[in-house]
Amino acid sequence: MSAPSGAPGAASRMPAPRVPEDIHRRRWAILGVLMFSLLVVVLDNSILNVAVRTIAAPAPTGIGATQSELEWAINSYTLVFAGLLFTSGLLGDRIGRKKVLLFGITVFGLGSALAAFSGSPAELIGYRALMGFGAAFVMPATLAVLMNVFERDEQPKAIGIWAGSVGLGIAIGPITGGLLLEHFWWGSIFLVNVPVAVVGLIAMVLLVPDSRDPAPGRVDPLGVVLSVVGLVLLVFGIIRGGELADFTDATVLVSLIGGLAVLTAFVLHEKRSSHPAIDIAYFRKPAFAAAVAAIALAFFALMGVTFFSAFYLQSVRGYSALQSGLLILPLAAAQMIFAPRARLVVDRFGARAVCTAGMLLVAGGLAAFALFDADTPVWVLCLVFFVQGTGMAHIMPPVTVAVMQALPREKAGSGSAINNTFRQVGGALGIAVLGSVLSATYRGGIEGHLGAVPAAARDAAGESIEATLAVAEKLGPAGRPLIGSAFDAFLDAMHVTALGSAAVALAGAVVVALFLPGRPPVEKAAGGAPGGTSDAAEPAGATSGG
Repeated sequence: MSAPSGAPGAASRMPAPRVPEDIHRRRWAILGVLMFSLLVVVLDNSILNVAVRTIAAPAPTGIGATQSELEWAINSYTLVFAGLLFTSGLLGDRIGRKKVLLFGITVFGLGSALAAFSGSPAELIGYRALMGFGAAFVMPATLAVLMNVFERDEQPKAIGIWAGSVGLGIAIGPITGGLLLEHFWWGSIFLVNVPVAVVGLIAMVLLVPDSRDPAPGRVDPLGVVLSVVGLVLLVFGIIRGGELADFTDATVLVSLIGGLAVLTAFVLHEKRSSHPAIDIAYFRKPAFAAAVAAIALAFFALMGVTFFSAFYLQSVRGYSALQSGLLILPLAAAQMIFAPRARLVVDRFGARAVCTAGMLLVAGGLAAFALFDADTPVWVLCLVFFVQGTGMAHIMPPVTVAVMQALPREKAGSGSAINNTFRQVGGALGIAVLGSVLSATYRGGIEGHLGAVPAAARDAAGESIEATLAVAEKLGPAGRPLIGSAFDAFLDAMHVTALGSAAVALAGAVVVALFLPGRPPVEKAAGGAPGGTSDAAEPAGATSGG
């Protein structure tokens, strides 16, 4: 497979494969196992988005979670996940990615079983955090293993399929969740993860090879602690501000300022540390920084809308959880169709043009929510979701390739940690910020219509549309006018939030248009001109400076 050693320059143009032949032969089967492992993590989040209305209902249907508690049920998972990604990536590089992957799936399955039988919102938040702990060792390991079983020329295709499996999870999650909620109690949406985790464990043991960095660095516990504390403080302040509809409250300001201060200390520590959890020097490369920024901004915009769309579809439109899941299917289908083929479009037009167009599609889909009302035709909803999925499918594979191929193969765990950290942090902040905007705007719109509600219940009734509708139901005929007011207030709040999320996506389009590389110089690379082939042909692990 390698060029004759006597050919001048042949080594730079056709480097010898670094993947052992027995692993290379079963690389696609290994990718299938990695996708299955990733599926269980993505499946959980997409199921939960469909189930938020059910969990918000009083017992015995749900556990009476408030909107802020629902946000924390999502964010506790995401924050633990994001906070530990640095460490899990480094541990994978150090002790072996297969070991880390097996550990993560085991913890995730245990957390899922416990979450299924949560007796209160507080318990659910705690067990979701445990699930996030396990997931933190799963997702980066899958991408790191992928980079070590595929040669560089096949990595874009494999990453596209890997990213497409996210679409598969989005497709299966809501439908599975809807079916489970129609026939079983709400905890079944977590219990279903357990058999999936067991099958994944067996397949990993049989097929997935182990790999590690032959010269790993030390773990940076201080950096991990600083990142977790900073993120928790920052997001708590944002959520609390939305709950109070007042971002000048002392507790909100202390949390926000404290979070920013700790995150600043984290960056300074990483720059000075001899064994940083994340090498800040990578961000000096415009293409690398733009790629991770695009990941964060895309998920910031999309996750916030995914959160409130569940309330729009179920509370305002009256669809069941299963029907809501089916309506999101076009978004997932678009990702499954286009993500594995995104590399072909990038080869023709370049990463900059493809990712910019993807961001613009996402922004257009999000802005469309500002035009939705209680009677918007179903086909319009499906079309908008399909456009959003198409946009994401042309963002995630190219930027993931840009991040992963910027690092040596031996540092695949660290690269995957960076990629997934910005994805998860962007999503968590999107839910927190846009959820707070939604909550604050809704409270401002509904407060003037709560005159018929007993004074003691007014504050709780104004927190979310679910809370308002619950109070209206208790009031009987006197509460009917309140239902219409709740719908109007929620739609107004959704329109404001959708425009905000679209603006974030547009900012992402500007970032990638300015800083991502354009179409590569194919002619020079094909001709073997000096300096024109090394970047295109060099294996991910062959760079010396990483």
